[in-house]
Amino acid sequence: MAIHKDLLGGPPPTHLPDDPEPRELLANGSAPTDVAAKYPASSLAWAQLADEAFESGRVVESYAYARTGYHRGLDALRRAGWKGHGPVPWEHEPNRGFLRALHALARAAQSIGEQEEYERCSAFLRDSSPAAADTLG
Repeated sequence: MAIHKDLLGGPPPTHLPDDPEPRELLANGSAPTDVAAKYPASSLAWAQLADEAFESGRVVESYAYARTGYHRGLDALRRAGWKGHGPVPWEHEPNRGFLRALHALARAAQSIGEQEEYERCSAFLRDSSPAAADTLG
């Protein structure tokens, strides 16, 4: 993995530590509720729960799951040295749970009419990772 130095003096990219167990369980078909219960700090499990709820029309539930994943991700980012801004690259797979939760929170916020939160989360996602914003829509 290449580490890029920002020549303009911005913060370095934040790379969350790998936590493969929840990712592998989800990839192998474990229920996201089981994974979230076993690994409550996994933003990926909460993001997947948010996606499933949203796809089933349970928008408020999706919002709650996404907010949980978002906050668990913020905690992990801070532990990894993040200072509240700067890149959180989509290309680094362990970052994807947080980025997916942030996207899910924006989507659910828009669906329930929380326009200010939708705009804030959408801008945060694009500022953190343009690749994630483009990939997740």
